[in-house]
Amino acid sequence: MAIAEAVPGKTSTGSAPRSGEMPPSFLCPRGVTSQTDQTLGVDGEATRPGPSWPWWRLAVTGLSALALASSVYLAWHSVVGGPVIGCGGGSPCNKVLSSRWSSIGGVLPVSSLAAGAYLAMLVASLSIGPSRGASVRRLAWRTMLVLIGAAAGSAVWFIIVQKWVIGAFCPYCMTTHISGLLLAALIVWRAPMSLDDAPILGASASPLASARLRSTVALERVSRATAGSVIRFRPAIGFFLGGLGLAGILVSCQIFFAPPAPYVRGQSQNTSPSLDPHSVPLLGSPEAPYVVSLLFDYKCPHCQQLHFVLNEAIRRYNGKLAFALCPTPLNRQCNSYVPRDEEEFKDSCELAKVGLAVWVAKREAFTAFDHWMFSFESGDRWQPRSLDAAKAKAIELVGTESFDASLTNSWIDRHLQASIRVYGGTGSNAIPKLVFGPRWVTPEPRDANDLVFILQTSLAVPKL
Repeated sequence: MAIAEAVPGKTSTGSAPRSGEMPPSFLCPRGVTSQTDQTLGVDGEATRPGPSWPWWRLAVTGLSALALASSVYLAWHSVVGGPVIGCGGGSPCNKVLSSRWSSIGGVLPVSSLAAGAYLAMLVASLSIGPSRGASVRRLAWRTMLVLIGAAAGSAVWFIIVQKWVIGAFCPYCMTTHISGLLLAALIVWRAPMSLDDAPILGASASPLASARLRSTVALERVSRATAGSVIRFRPAIGFFLGGLGLAGILVSCQIFFAPPAPYVRGQSQNTSPSLDPHSVPLLGSPEAPYVVSLLFDYKCPHCQQLHFVLNEAIRRYNGKLAFALCPTPLNRQCNSYVPRDEEEFKDSCELAKVGLAVWVAKREAFTAFDHWMFSFESGDRWQPRSLDAAKAKAIELVGTESFDASLTNSWIDRHLQASIRVYGGTGSNAIPKLVFGPRWVTPEPRDANDLVFILQTSLAVPKL
């Protein structure tokens, strides 16, 4: 069998290249892609190949989807109601979601605005890949910059509100806020680096012209020099600042359009028994000119929520406001005004007596006991204290002998019945209840601002 020798200047078939032709090795030198390796955009222009889903794009899409899921869940809850997983009554999460800051004017939930913004951002993140035309990518980046500016500004605002205004954090809200801040960093960083590739080769270019053009190293340099950013740094910052302006509008609306606090009010049917502020459990100073009676039950979750805004209301009145604590058990064992007994209030009478026994034994210890009874310790919701736990805490604060002796003091029954008569005089079975003179109100304040508003408008407590 004969084997042809390799002769310099000839092909493997033995024929020499004709004048003007280039050897195949020169048509596609190492490191240069061929015509078939190019990716044509939707506008017919060829673009340099590259990974369409780099890590940062996966991060942008993933964070947008995470923030969207959290926002949609909260928006759905705000519309249909019902419990949020891990955010039961009395929990820090519930405190945030039930505050006035969870909506604009008590009408539009902020979670619904977030859901719309992150949905648009998710759609835009799917339109910034190299398979899209330059005009589509440019629009997508601009949209994302505006939206993420609004999301980042809103995230900073709501983190401040949760930390220094509400004093509690919602894990769903924080998931959305942190995702928004991470997205802001990624998008502002990557936007000016996204290339708007210049035309390298038209679809009608001949193969020979393509080979000649790609044969030079200067081609890569020229294509890089003629490629610009989809959006440059200064315009990118401008769009981001525009989004921050939208967040500023949201903040202004929340501050200036406060929703009214829900409450039920009325006037007592008969004269309420007068209470001596020096001889009853009190939050505030007995010398305060305005003493409001608070009817409550240690088993009542709404009473628990109200309890933690009382001290802030007292502070805002500069000590001129006080609350006389009047235990009002919702149990027929000691309260004949209750139409029927409920299982959840079966120990209410005994718990009220335990608290009043602490007051009799050691007045300075009562505040600590009262705070402990309504404090939130663990789990996803506030749980009322058991009778055994309450007795153990009372003994811890005042001692066994003092507690046992105080528990039989006749003053306890007298104060308890006086409180119950005030409750009966209101003609309403709901608690908690605030009573000032002949007026009473069953409030549902979201914070101290709401409580002060209710005191002044419904109970006619004078303004400072």
